[in-house]
Amino acid sequence: MSRTIRTASLQVNAGNEMTVNVQTACALARRAKGEGADMVLMPENVAMMTWGRDAILGNAHPEDSHPALVAFRDLAANLGLWMHCGTLAVSQPDGRVANRTYVLDPSGGIAARYDKIHMFDVDLDGGESYRESAIFAPGAAAVTVDLPWGRMGLSICYDLRFPHLYRTLAQAGAELLVVPSAFTRQTGEAHWHALLRARAIETGSWVLAPAQTGTHPHGRQTFGHTLAVAPWGEVIADAGVEPGMLLVAVDLEAARVARGKIPSLAHDRAFSLNPPDAKPDDEAGGD
Repeated sequence: MSRTIRTASLQVNAGNEMTVNVQTACALARRAKGEGADMVLMPENVAMMTWGRDAILGNAHPEDSHPALVAFRDLAANLGLWMHCGTLAVSQPDGRVANRTYVLDPSGGIAARYDKIHMFDVDLDGGESYRESAIFAPGAAAVTVDLPWGRMGLSICYDLRFPHLYRTLAQAGAELLVVPSAFTRQTGEAHWHALLRARAIETGSWVLAPAQTGTHPHGRQTFGHTLAVAPWGEVIADAGVEPGMLLVAVDLEAARVARGKIPSLAHDRAFSLNPPDAKPDDEAGGD
């Protein structure tokens, strides 16, 4: 079978009306299918971008009855598409919410789930403040999923700042890494492109990053710039800031080639920090 996947990464400006958001994503997925996509990938919070604990908890649903997941599963089956559902807010027994990715096979079955591990608890310039850990239950497991073309590794937004996660996924055989995101405009302008290119270069992997864009309820702004980055670090395509989708043919053989040139995934060595028997600098050997 070919190792090339025709991917469609969606870029949306979700609001606080789940029905509207889901309809928008489904319409883009249908368009992607019509343009030859094998797989559709959605951004973080694709079904809802809202603000505040009460609003987030009030719009979360259990997995078995989540209206967005029901709609996406039906669509995957109707279109015969692989679908990566960005993230959905899924109710948890302890009263918190999981920020969860679902990967659906072409029958609408759930092929994989991944809960965001790293919580975005930060204070930014201009009074922007985020405390995901107050609402969301963090995940505890890295996840890969086997597709007909190869293996994909899952992550979400703030995970992007933790390179060891991506190294773990790549060493487990993932050649495609997916980063559905709602990056803030402020942090996106500073770091988005650099971080995504770094994760691709470090692991010799394709990186696809479907993103939220524009201004959302309560004035929250996201950066957009859905990206496709090749395993050698080249930005293959950038969606800019308008809603739409990025169609990219992802040849997973390019990951094998990149890893053959720089086989660093096989070169890890154990080391310690400041071992007690280390010699002072003036006694250490030089070049």
